[in-house]
Amino acid sequence: MNKIVKRIQELSTLANLISNDSELIQQINSVIEVMSDAYRNGKKTIFCGNGGSAAEAQHLAAELSGKFLLERKPLPAEVCHANSSFVTAVSNDYDYTLVYNRHIEAFGNKGDVLIGLSTSGTSENIVKAFQTAKEKGLTTVSFTGNTGGLLNELADFCIKVPSENVPRIQEIHLLMGHIICEKVEQSLFGNE
Repeated sequence: MNKIVKRIQELSTLANLISNDSELIQQINSVIEVMSDAYRNGKKTIFCGNGGSAAEAQHLAAELSGKFLLERKPLPAEVCHANSSFVTAVSNDYDYTLVYNRHIEAFGNKGDVLIGLSTSGTSENIVKAFQTAKEKGLTTVSFTGNTGGLLNELADFCIKVPSENVPRIQEIHLLMGHIICEKVEQSLFGNE
């Protein structure tokens, strides 16, 4: 039982730490504004991640393209890994590290928002996608762990969770992602 309580307390401590980080809260606010403006201008959000972060990316895209809390029109949001034929073809014909990059080349447009979830901030396929996104004029947002890794330098907004514990980082990523979805939805549809 003590290990269960310990894990819950780790998450609680981390949540309290970030709730008192005014710079992090301001970054999240800025991301909400950028995404809301992108949607007002007819743009979309593209997510990418690997493993558990891919699952979270897909979860957050669904919150936007389906609904979060409000009954409203769907918002265009997608993930780079949803088309398994595309992922396996690019992996086979080129290299797995190019899968997300190729997706951004094909589907990313100036003014869109790319959100990459990587606890290390060094996932090569996400780094390459961010490089292409920058060249194409997308706004880039990374959700990372403590240092931000390579994405710290590449992202317009690098939301760093002050931890090296992968499960806790991912749990905080989901919390922050839900907050962003809620506030974007409220910004766009709150008066309906």
